[in-house]
Amino acid sequence: MKQVAILGATGSIGASALDVIARHPQRFHASVLAAHRSVDELVALCVRFKPELAIIADSVFETALREKIGSAGLATRVASGSEALTEAVSGDLCDSVIAAIVGAAGLESTLAAARAGKRLLLANKEAVVIAGPLLLDALRTGGGTIIPVDSEHNAIFQCLPYRRSDLAGAGVHRILLTASGGPFRGKRRDELGAITPDQACAHPNWSMGRKISVDSATLMNKGLEVIEAHWLFGAAPEQIEVIVHPQSIVHSLVEYADGSVLAQLGNPDMRTALAHALAWPERIEAGVAPLDLLKIGQLNFEAPDRATFRCLDLAYAALAAGGTAPAILNAANEVAVAAFLDGALPFLAIPELIEATLAAVPVAPAGDLDVVVYADLTARQAAQRIMRRDFC
Repeated sequence: MKQVAILGATGSIGASALDVIARHPQRFHASVLAAHRSVDELVALCVRFKPELAIIADSVFETALREKIGSAGLATRVASGSEALTEAVSGDLCDSVIAAIVGAAGLESTLAAARAGKRLLLANKEAVVIAGPLLLDALRTGGGTIIPVDSEHNAIFQCLPYRRSDLAGAGVHRILLTASGGPFRGKRRDELGAITPDQACAHPNWSMGRKISVDSATLMNKGLEVIEAHWLFGAAPEQIEVIVHPQSIVHSLVEYADGSVLAQLGNPDMRTALAHALAWPERIEAGVAPLDLLKIGQLNFEAPDRATFRCLDLAYAALAAGGTAPAILNAANEVAVAAFLDGALPFLAIPELIEATLAAVPVAPAGDLDVVVYADLTARQAAQRIMRRDFC
């Protein structure tokens, strides 16, 4: 039986993963469940899944979690903080780790799981964006396996040959990343000035957290995925093309030198990718409805509107700059999105703040984790400073 740690258990990815695990109790056990601050939700999951360890990332809530776990009569141990996350994914409690902590906060535990040789089911794209070379080094050191569970990258994983480290040798010509276009596809820039957080979070196809929903609305999510694809699959930036596919049925495609194009299709449900990653190389039932192509009728594709949704080009520029530029991009985006969700920054100012931060913070070689962490912190401080000066 596989022992699975779920970092971000109370989020949308965690819920989908636990649904798949519950369907296969003889194959998987959720041995470690971790959440940020959602004590009651985490306790409810512990009552149902009975993990060996429950971790609350914010240590302020450890006492409350411990008391409620005790009141529920559970034998589950309780811990808190980033060190507890790192210890849990490095030790014997799990052999698979679902990394679904949102943003840069998930970097340290993701690297620890890679160094420990675990099967790493990666939903935290920011870890690859911020520290792609460091993650690859950690995987080589630990000898583990990384399987992306972003629907797009999981689709690419399924469409690539086994020899993924040599795309040219395998005859791969291009990777085509599909994007839904978000809730504002087809809108002009002058129609987006008064966008509210609730409007930006109303994704037409996927049920996601608020941060990633805003990223989808700005197309930054797709920009981050371009950087992720570069590191995960060894694809050059010019080999990675983004195409808008509003139905979200074709999750991504791989084009080969002989003209063949392989695509992975499915209903927009994260349980498909999670079931694939949990059981790979086998296939298991995920609880997802069969795909009815006759009911769908048609599949549409179009070019992204880069003039209106500028975050995509900012991500390509950060990838081209290399070094700590992707970390700066990601940090500025997290600050901008948080400010937008708090009502402190207009929707159209998100790419402007990111661009200004990229111009203000020097790029350095991303030689080790300390450099990356420093770039992340410096970019956050710069973004806050620029926002107060120019946007408030």
